Amino acid sequence: MSHPDLAIVILNWNGQRFLEQFLPAVIAHSAPHRVVLADNASTDDSVAFVKTHFPTVEVVVNSENGGFAKGYNDALKQVDAEFYLLLNSDVEVTEGWLEPLLEAMKDPKVAGCQPKINAFNRKEHFEHAGASGGFIDRFFFPFCRGRIFSAIESDHGQYNYPSDIFWATGACMLIRSEVYWNTGGLDERFFAHMEEIDLCWRAQRMGHRFMVLPASTVYHVGGGTLDYLSPRKTYLNFRNSLLMIHKNYDGPLFWMLFRRMSLDGIAATVFLFKGQFPHFWAVFTAHMSFYKLIPSSRIERKKYAHLKGEISIGKYRGSILFARYIQGVKDFSKLNQRLFKND
Repeated sequence: MSHPDLAIVILNWNGQRFLEQFLPAVIAHSAPHRVVLADNASTDDSVAFVKTHFPTVEVVVNSENGGFAKGYNDALKQVDAEFYLLLNSDVEVTEGWLEPLLEAMKDPKVAGCQPKINAFNRKEHFEHAGASGGFIDRFFFPFCRGRIFSAIESDHGQYNYPSDIFWATGACMLIRSEVYWNTGGLDERFFAHMEEIDLCWRAQRMGHRFMVLPASTVYHVGGGTLDYLSPRKTYLNFRNSLLMIHKNYDGPLFWMLFRRMSLDGIAATVFLFKGQFPHFWAVFTAHMSFYKLIPSSRIERKKYAHLKGEISIGKYRGSILFARYIQGVKDFSKLNQRLFKND
């Protein structure tokens, strides 16, 4: 029986403790597929540890730590496979996790997919990064089935059905290598955070689909490299959201950016009134950084200007900010389902 040409690629930076904990399960539950360690210029003993204890794992060593986006781009140039499975080092996989994902990829229109991702430390709850599939609202704020901003749902099987989604999480994403490179790979200007949403958006503009397959479940520690409450993460998320919109939005760009930046300003004001000055400053510096990146973003935007048409699948026509903070909605299932575009 032939098997899909799949490489499971784990990007690592000083994560030896996670490799010790989670790599054995990846190897045990992924045969006969290749497992590749993509080391992002670690300064710990990650590479030596893997070479010594897991000799079947292929090792690719990047010359520098250019972040999540550049790290994967550099490493994947050295990995020849039909499918890549991008996997964080702090993810516990389970028996049979690959089969539902690979089955979905038999549909040539499906460019990529993800499993259901629950929290390693609270396995009955969804995990922030991906949960049961990624969506986006009218102002391009991301959220998930099972997670709206910081409101995390408990998992009692309410989203245990496959679904088309707007974006698949980079914590555990199966993607066709051809699609990965046709979209230009991950945008290295992002460094980390939201680069997978940018890639999925671009791939959808090319006519591809993304799915979540909850029959596959993995458990993610989360915040292993950058804590979710870090001002650095706030900075990256706000800056990269603007970059993503500038690069991909096909409508009246000025007005979309104006509205989005106005909402960012409200968020910054809330941070200030809560006494969270580092986060307030992170939003301000994110906007300043975005202005500096506009010239390079115009070049990227021109590359994909020929891709017309609004993306409807995985898009929420309402405001997730309004739903969460004005209406008090904490659960994906309680959102106005008529506002989802599924045509």
